[in-house]
Amino acid sequence: MSGFSIRWMVALLLILLVGGSFFYCEYLIYFPAILKCAWPQGKSAEGRADGTEVRAMVLSDTHLLGAVGGHWFDKLRREWQMERAFQTALWLLKPEIVFILGDIFDEGKWSSQKVTSLSLFVMMMMMRMVMVMHWEDDVRRFHRMFRHASDTELVVLVGNHDIGFHYEMDWFKLQRFEKVFNASSTRIVTKKGVNFLLLNSVALHGDGCPICQAVETELIRLSGEMNCSLQSSDGGPAEGCNGSKLYSPSPPIMLQHYPLYRVSDAGCTGLDAAPAEDRHLLFREKYDVLSKEASQRLLWWFKPRLILSGHTHSGCEVLHDNKYPEISVPSFSWRNRNNPSFIMVSVSVDSYALSKCFLPEESTVINVYCLAGACMMLLFLAHCLWMKGLLQCLSLVVLGKHKSL
Repeated sequence: MSGFSIRWMVALLLILLVGGSFFYCEYLIYFPAILKCAWPQGKSAEGRADGTEVRAMVLSDTHLLGAVGGHWFDKLRREWQMERAFQTALWLLKPEIVFILGDIFDEGKWSSQKVTSLSLFVMMMMMRMVMVMHWEDDVRRFHRMFRHASDTELVVLVGNHDIGFHYEMDWFKLQRFEKVFNASSTRIVTKKGVNFLLLNSVALHGDGCPICQAVETELIRLSGEMNCSLQSSDGGPAEGCNGSKLYSPSPPIMLQHYPLYRVSDAGCTGLDAAPAEDRHLLFREKYDVLSKEASQRLLWWFKPRLILSGHTHSGCEVLHDNKYPEISVPSFSWRNRNNPSFIMVSVSVDSYALSKCFLPEESTVINVYCLAGACMMLLFLAHCLWMKGLLQCLSLVVLGKHKSL
């Protein structure tokens, strides 16, 4: 075989190795991971399989990087991972509704503050215009990554990175978020008779701030309507319920960004739990979790049959007051954990079932690329050694002929 043919064969092998590794790591790897996942089968109160359940996909903490703190490669890598994972999951699992439990963006919390100086005002207005442009770019990227068919509903909740922590939150950022997603941040969504209660948990500090007062007033109204709906199912409208909006007579599934109050993650287990060294760190009320008071008010007002929350970036299962289960949904992004996942929920009026779907680990992709790189180096080295040996043989032949002359 000629040296020219060998070179072409080596080049072809290198192209196949590089192209195959790239195609597997960036496209194919999501299919075997998500194909392992299956919708849980819910059962009705009578114990039979219920064919009227809603199939909901729940994910959290996507943290789309912005222009201030996001490196371009970090942004490209993690956003591509989330886009491919989400689109593959939609294609294979076909959920009816998708919930994202807040912290959609990483830098939505930043905007200009009130100033008194005229020069500072002008400067801050210019900065605000730049931030608006960055916000619009973040929103455009979100809609591209999480595009979906018309028969799939996408519902987004607000998180502290979307509008800021309580002390950073203001009407401008909240209304900007609500305008983008065309919905109030606190509301009830009903699908096939299943009530999903969506909360703005950033505004549940109970300190009387204007946004907190508005959210609490709305929650009290929704609580009254839910109680009237449950009582009306027993026969006729209850006292004081005339004119109230009635929902399906079923306790709600409560979704929010902040978890309800718990001391720590010490009791959390599983592949997606917080690292062992972090599980005993105490949570701060109104920062890591809701306050005790706010948590108890929510449980008393709504008596939810299931609570789904995010924020911690790790998975956990908690039972409040021995009857209210809460599931903390891990982050969907490689930026926050090596093994992202999402929750699959099959829920009907009187039952629900959960399963967890793990995405490919980032370490697996890195290992595949490292292995492909090592194979390329070995192949190139073998080729060089083979060519060197061939040249030595040719030189010996030439020298032998020269001596015979």
